[in-house]
Amino acid sequence: MNRLRLARALVGVLTTVFSVAHSQVSPSAPAAASSVSGQFVVTVESENFPYYRHPETGTNTNFVRLDAPFLAISVERFKTILWRELELAPNAPWSGKIFLNLRAAHTTNEEVAIVSQALVQHWNYRLELPDLLSRNRYARAISSVLLMELANRNVSAGRQAAELPSWLVDGMAMHILDVDNGTAVLSKPTKNIDGLIQTRMDEKRHNLDALTNARRVLQNSPSLTFDQLSWPTDAQAGGVDGGVYLASAQLFVRELLELKNGAAKLRAMLAQLSACENWQTAFFTAFREDFQRPLDAEKWWSLRVVNFAAREPGPQWTASVSRQKLDAILAVPVAVRYATNELPVRAEISLQSAVQNFAPSRQTEILQTKLRDLDLVQLRLAPPLAALADGYRMALAEFLGVAGKRVSGRHLQTDTEGLIKRLDDLDANRRDLADKLERMQPPGSPPST
Repeated sequence: MNRLRLARALVGVLTTVFSVAHSQVSPSAPAAASSVSGQFVVTVESENFPYYRHPETGTNTNFVRLDAPFLAISVERFKTILWRELELAPNAPWSGKIFLNLRAAHTTNEEVAIVSQALVQHWNYRLELPDLLSRNRYARAISSVLLMELANRNVSAGRQAAELPSWLVDGMAMHILDVDNGTAVLSKPTKNIDGLIQTRMDEKRHNLDALTNARRVLQNSPSLTFDQLSWPTDAQAGGVDGGVYLASAQLFVRELLELKNGAAKLRAMLAQLSACENWQTAFFTAFREDFQRPLDAEKWWSLRVVNFAAREPGPQWTASVSRQKLDAILAVPVAVRYATNELPVRAEISLQSAVQNFAPSRQTEILQTKLRDLDLVQLRLAPPLAALADGYRMALAEFLGVAGKRVSGRHLQTDTEGLIKRLDDLDANRRDLADKLERMQPPGSPPST
């Protein structure tokens, strides 16, 4: 499957969390509540339906408990913050109506579906929600349908609907969750007393830094590259990666908004999506003042990530953890197929092998990513390993500086051989340091891995 087809498949499902379909959009039951703007109409499949009562859901604040009145207020709050971040006037007219249908949840991981319909002059949407789901999944669903409504305003019936990049949906969702002290999501308050679910007022979070959660995740794991953000896996979108993708997407959207006229450029991107073959074309057209090509965006993003990490690098790692982190950065993951009829398996090779065996474009991409990751972790590494990491960083930076220039093939080959020699020497120093760290461990302590 090529990247265009993959992008369309991703947007068609928009990760495994929710799906998008096209069919008749109308409420299936009488309206239980309408929002103050009239854009949102909430219906329920049956009255007085019960919440899914798993013991952990009674007190776990990561879950959102929905009913019609609270949902009508909550989606208006979410839209108000989204419009503010995109610098849309609070009283700006909306186009498409959004019907939200609540159904009883039987598990904590039920499907969320968005159904869209193109009418003569606008699009309408129907959002199917369980009455209990995680905050992240709720935010991603509301972010998706609101961004769809903005992107499809100029799309007439018979034309293809806009295809949203996953990083925009997820990044904006995480951003809105964390701004304004987390007031964008209003959950029906509950508490569990002797097995009975009773109502109470929700406690508010008081984070002064809207990037607190992203900072906590990215202190221990390097953020994704621009290319990785562009093509997230289902596991990353589902948070199986420890939240690295979601934190990276949140930071990426935040940094785009911080650009000169960043909000206006995001609005322009949304308006152009339906007329472009893919979101990348709309992105680089809208942000042409900032990025002329993907490499420009990657370089800008790498610098923003390094600056973000440097502002508050977090506590220094122990020598053992530092060694594990450095080993992981210097390894290059590859897929190896041992026979033509076997599935590929994951393996790791050295930087030297990547330099010797990969094409120049792929080689440069790998080394640039490793250079950025070394910059990110250097402030967290224990002193002996930080100095060693700086040696690797300097070797890669100097080689990339030469490779980026127009030099003769013979000159570049000489520099490639010089890089491999430097990496070999650094690897020998790393092995010696690992032996010293092993000998320094107290008797009886478990061996480091």
